[in-house]
Amino acid sequence: MAGTVLVVDDETSILESLDGILSDEGFEVITAEGGADALEKIQEMIPDLVLLDIWMPGMDGIETLEKIKEGYPYLQVVMMSGHGNIETAVKATRVGAYDFIEKPLSLEKLLLSINNALGYYRLEEEVSLLREREKDKYNLTGNSKAINQLREQIRIVAPTNAWVLISGENGTGKEIVAHTIHRLSPRSRKPMVEVNCAAIPEDLIESELFGHEKGAFTGASTMRKGKFDKAHEGTIFLDEIGDMSLKAQSKTLRILQEQKFERVGGTRTIKVDVRVIAATNKDLEAEIENGTFREDLYFRLNVIPMRVPPLRERVEDIHELVEEFLKEFLLNTNMKPKEVSEEAVSILQKYDWPGNVRELKNLVERLMIMTPGEVIQAKDVPAPFNDSSDIREGFESAYIVDTLKEAKGKFEKVFIESKLREFAGNISQTAEAIGIERSNLHKKIKAYGLALHSE
Repeated sequence: MAGTVLVVDDETSILESLDGILSDEGFEVITAEGGADALEKIQEMIPDLVLLDIWMPGMDGIETLEKIKEGYPYLQVVMMSGHGNIETAVKATRVGAYDFIEKPLSLEKLLLSINNALGYYRLEEEVSLLREREKDKYNLTGNSKAINQLREQIRIVAPTNAWVLISGENGTGKEIVAHTIHRLSPRSRKPMVEVNCAAIPEDLIESELFGHEKGAFTGASTMRKGKFDKAHEGTIFLDEIGDMSLKAQSKTLRILQEQKFERVGGTRTIKVDVRVIAATNKDLEAEIENGTFREDLYFRLNVIPMRVPPLRERVEDIHELVEEFLKEFLLNTNMKPKEVSEEAVSILQKYDWPGNVRELKNLVERLMIMTPGEVIQAKDVPAPFNDSSDIREGFESAYIVDTLKEAKGKFEKVFIESKLREFAGNISQTAEAIGIERSNLHKKIKAYGLALHSE
């Protein structure tokens, strides 16, 4: 079916005519004899498009259009009129009509307008869906005191134009904070442009940030907009600002102060309006003392400082994070769902997480793939994440034997057993990981009577 069209007109002959024509073209057609009737039909079965006459007794087309747009802003409406004029067409467009066509209707123009409007409607639906997915992608997960405090900071700061400097260790989620601030700001419908400051070569910094004109240098075959140009009226996110070279810092400071620049090879001054959010995993005050970061740039960026807490300071969020990563992984694979036992979560909460949330996400993916059962148990959590792992138990049990040979044998057995489980019984991978020959590992497995999994 090409789509559902609601035709609204006070003339029965027009309703019947359009019903027949559009049905023949593959559309499902609903008809309404006036504005009030149309609003009831829309509430019952939201159509894909409304074909609406302007001149109707009672509630006219413009008033009906206004009420449709109040309740269903993305629903596309094509206006029809036998007494069309420019003023009416302009008014209808301002209220939110997609198109305005005159009676008597040209079948070719009518179908073109309907198909274009439906295409636009579906595009808006896709954009809306993408925005929702983006919202879910950049979501602060957890209800710990540390995360709730950060969430409250974001709520206060986001609606303003204040610049923000986000600090935190690698893998804590600084990018998520930046995206959340942009999404909750008045600039959310404009772009957020990301700049990885650590990845831009010093000699390309100007071209990357400011763009270049055609012929500005060898290889510049066309004009290219820079990051600041693309972020106009939106947000620019300067990620890992602490890794930017001093030369690049100087050039960045100039545009941040003036909000205007010239493209490389150009003479025209371009003025931009951007909100700046920067992030770093470094102690910038210490970097200033070491002479590797400009003090004036630091004070320019550090209007609202925010710190993203490391995972070890919010271990109560680990359960919720694990559940989120499990769902996210399932959405992208055809694997069967798995659960994580409370004992396994408890073990994860005792680990230090030097790689923070990113490290936890990687582990969850690994456990989803490597754990054979439907429930991820405590025994499935490998070292070094598992403080109570077999290796630790083997190490402690080595103290209760009489000879060095016995102690070595006890520890070696649990060590190999643990590593075999970690690599799902793959002999080659296990041998490589622990640094012995494959044949030697086979001998030890046999000697200790360990279960030999198929590779």
